[in-house]
Amino acid sequence: MHKVMLITGASRGIGAATARLAAAQGYALCLNYHRQRTAAEALVAEIVQGGGQAMAVQADVADEAQVLRLFASLDRHFGRLDVLVNNAGVLEQQMRLQQMDLARWQRVFATNVFGSFLCAREAIKRMSTAQGGRGGAIVNLSSAAARLGAPGEYIDYAAAKGAIDSLTLGLAKEVAAEGIRVNAVRPGVIDTEIHASGGEPERVTRISQSIPMGRGGRAEEVAEAILWLAGEQASYASGALLDIGGGR
Repeated sequence: MHKVMLITGASRGIGAATARLAAAQGYALCLNYHRQRTAAEALVAEIVQGGGQAMAVQADVADEAQVLRLFASLDRHFGRLDVLVNNAGVLEQQMRLQQMDLARWQRVFATNVFGSFLCAREAIKRMSTAQGGRGGAIVNLSSAAARLGAPGEYIDYAAAKGAIDSLTLGLAKEVAAEGIRVNAVRPGVIDTEIHASGGEPERVTRISQSIPMGRGGRAEEVAEAILWLAGEQASYASGALLDIGGGR
């Protein structure tokens, strides 16, 4: 049996790069997407054409009912889950905190924090050896923003990723004896489409001067770290927050 990996927000960026690498390593994939149906289905077709197994499932991870439907689809199609990658995330337009309204914070936390919680909860029900599962791994997507604070840009996003760090640390201890490892990667400035969502598509170019390695990262470099944490090579790693930020 192929190990099964669920990746949320898998239609582009780090999620898509993780899917391609996971497929190359023999994982069967459940690729979640919210709005990017065409991109998700194209990625599934690419993986299947390359000899892999993949399915795409639409769901807004911020909505509990849709998360339950996502996992029900996973159960019907694969009947098991070995790795959850909590990748789905959003950020909004750059601005100072004093300009932000509560609705913005609620949107950012709904996807980045509540979505990760809901998916982790459902994954544990299926993975936990205390509940008849085979164990597994959860890899959360945090951010260097959790350490740096993102002042003047995305303090709300940074706060949400700080919550992901705490979730990772606490959950790792909670389920360690049940065969589940929980870790997080904290990407720095990575060259993906998410920066356009914040209103500055060329943000990577601007910030690269402040990165010791002198460049932004690639989604594939983050994917390599995710796959390492998901695999047996990281069998003694749990509660780790792995920085992938070019030294920044």
